[in-house]
Amino acid sequence: MSDLEIQSPVQSVSGEAAETPGLSQWQRISYTVSAPSKTFIDIKRGNRSWWLPLIIMAVVGYIFLAAITYKVGWPQVVNNMIHLNPKLEDQLSKLTPDQVATQKKFMMYPMVGAFIANPVITLIAVALGSLGLWGTINFVFAGKATYKSIFAVWFYASLPSLIKSLLGTLVIFAGSDPETFNINNFAPTNLAAFLFPNPLEANKALYVLTSWLDVTTIWTLVLLGIGTAIVAGVKRSSGYLAVFGWWVIFLVISVGYAATTS
Repeated sequence: MSDLEIQSPVQSVSGEAAETPGLSQWQRISYTVSAPSKTFIDIKRGNRSWWLPLIIMAVVGYIFLAAITYKVGWPQVVNNMIHLNPKLEDQLSKLTPDQVATQKKFMMYPMVGAFIANPVITLIAVALGSLGLWGTINFVFAGKATYKSIFAVWFYASLPSLIKSLLGTLVIFAGSDPETFNINNFAPTNLAAFLFPNPLEANKALYVLTSWLDVTTIWTLVLLGIGTAIVAGVKRSSGYLAVFGWWVIFLVISVGYAATTS
């Protein structure tokens, strides 16, 4: 009997999988929206390139930076931030004009720098987040994900965040009043934007809670849960629990901090 005749079914299936060409990064981006499982299965097979999503996020981020710079102005952004923080506004009212100008510069330069360095900051944030999620899905839910797979999944799952940045850019160029621009909630994608057009009229803790209930954020978390479950080889519910569990922890911390400082 020939070798071909005695080949096991398992060998045949693995051979076919090995011959299946991987998706391109553009295909993975497209499937992340239309059929996310295809993207994450491809990542599990070993196709873990993530640089294209990072480049797209960087480009969109710089477009948003340009919109803020030329249509709103960073001094106005700082003034708005101060106005939305009564305690800070009261503290600055007791300083001399020169001291106020210095304080405003200390607020403005780090913000602008963060936008300019956004690709690097994104890499660091994804690296740390992936480490926490990798440990959670493997050691708490008995998954078998590699760190590189979780890292790649995170980038593709984060693509919905582009909608928020693009919508924020559109709102700015549509002629919104620069004096009402809120750098901390710049697009109408969450409940806070609809329930509390003026943040000063809202309870601080409630405002933070409703701002976390963001469509693009929830979409990203769902994709991250699906992708994590697939690359770890666990139930989808385990992926959701791992992802949303961390989200709830940070949500409680943020709301609690807002409540104690209001």
